[in-house]
Amino acid sequence: MTRWKEISGANERTAEMEPIGIIDIGSNSVRLVVYEGAVRAPTPVFNEKILCGLGRSVATTGNLGKEAVERALAALARFRVITHILSVKNIRVIATAAVRDARDGHDFIESAERILGDAVEVLSGDKEARLAAQGIMMGFVDDDGIAGDLGGGSLELVDLARDRLNEAASLPLGGLRLIDTTGNKIERAIDIIDGTLESLKWLTNGQGRTFYAVGGTWRSLAKLHMDQIRYPLRVMQGYTLSAREALDLCEQFRKAKKPSDIPGMAGIARARRELLPFGALVLERLIKHMQPRQIVFSVFGIREGLIYGLLPPHEQARDPLMSFCEDYAALRSRSVECAWELCRWTDLLFGDPALEETPAERRLRHAACLLSDVGWRAHPDYRGEQSLNTVAHAGLGGVDHQGRIFLALSVFHRHETSDGNGDQLSERLRSLVSKRVQRRARILGAALRVAHMLSIGQAGIIDQTPLAYENGTLVLTIPPAYAALYGERLRRRFDVLADLLGKKAKIRISG
Repeated sequence: MTRWKEISGANERTAEMEPIGIIDIGSNSVRLVVYEGAVRAPTPVFNEKILCGLGRSVATTGNLGKEAVERALAALARFRVITHILSVKNIRVIATAAVRDARDGHDFIESAERILGDAVEVLSGDKEARLAAQGIMMGFVDDDGIAGDLGGGSLELVDLARDRLNEAASLPLGGLRLIDTTGNKIERAIDIIDGTLESLKWLTNGQGRTFYAVGGTWRSLAKLHMDQIRYPLRVMQGYTLSAREALDLCEQFRKAKKPSDIPGMAGIARARRELLPFGALVLERLIKHMQPRQIVFSVFGIREGLIYGLLPPHEQARDPLMSFCEDYAALRSRSVECAWELCRWTDLLFGDPALEETPAERRLRHAACLLSDVGWRAHPDYRGEQSLNTVAHAGLGGVDHQGRIFLALSVFHRHETSDGNGDQLSERLRSLVSKRVQRRARILGAALRVAHMLSIGQAGIIDQTPLAYENGTLVLTIPPAYAALYGERLRRRFDVLADLLGKKAKIRISG
């Protein structure tokens, strides 16, 4: 009965959340994203964009293109119907640089508002920059560096330190604007970009720090790099390059005779290809002016920043990773209470000085415990593989790729024996992390195999079956009420765990 009560409660939680829709009228694309609700780890339930190119000719003509306007208004009409079908009552509509700068932007807004039946907020450059900053706050913890959100019409730059906004600027360096201004001649863009960046004296504050790259063009650049090195994860959030790696990637566009000669370009959406050389050039010049330590790509931008601004302070202060994992456990596992019990139960295991962990490692272990039962509905033969894929590609925030891989491997080993043959993805993921991370994932996975065999995914059991170390022996104590849970399979799983720790194994029936 407990399990079904849990699942019912998760469904009730989802039903109680009010979906929020954000229509983002950008200089290149018009997009609708519907989120499950305004929460710390927002989950999109619908996401569609249409590349309209509103800002394609604003720099030279001062006006939005007629064809682009027609495409954008048609997209908005479609989005209105979609929000009606999805029963989305809370809708925010924002417009950025192209509409803000065009002489006929006001006429476009009037037409858009008639179609949507909602007001359109034209963001100032300052507010666009602040929303980009809040997007980074939504997707990262301990953010420290300069964030850049590259759109079709403008580039927003923000200096952030631990969720504090220091400096901000909106610059006319969007990809479409540069194409329009230079007549699609990339060599003409260098002086324009350098001259604009040199006016920002605070940009040198980024030296040795992180540069957070936001925007579809830069995400395409990250995808290109992934394809070139055959990176096994197709996740942009948190993908990281050193400054040297990023420069080498960007400089390919200036060295190639034509962009199509660059390896991996065939995998880039056709509509993005013309923007990519200019996006790469902007990033190259930023790196040379700023000299950051690394480039971290973010899928969190002004839309997520808008939601972040709607949250009360206590919700903003929540850990985005743990918030996501708790919500996901409530929706997908048999008992979120049991998942939290696993955190405490494995605290005992990792209390051994030989398994000393940093606060960051402890946080990841707890996140893995929360996610450990999300694959319980899958066929037993494929739970490990499916759980690995689910966690590796989940919409996690507040975690880098190293942490994401640890989570994925931990839930994989929770379903697979420690000496079993993993699937191809797990082997490739292991190659990306240290031996320490691999070992910790194996140990935690083995512990979770024991715990779930005891608890059957239900709360109130493993709190009564503590672990302890006694003179080189790992001891599991089971109370008499659950003595019948002790059997050959539990013994084998516990032996594997103890062996990984270099300990003897003992299961004790108390009382």
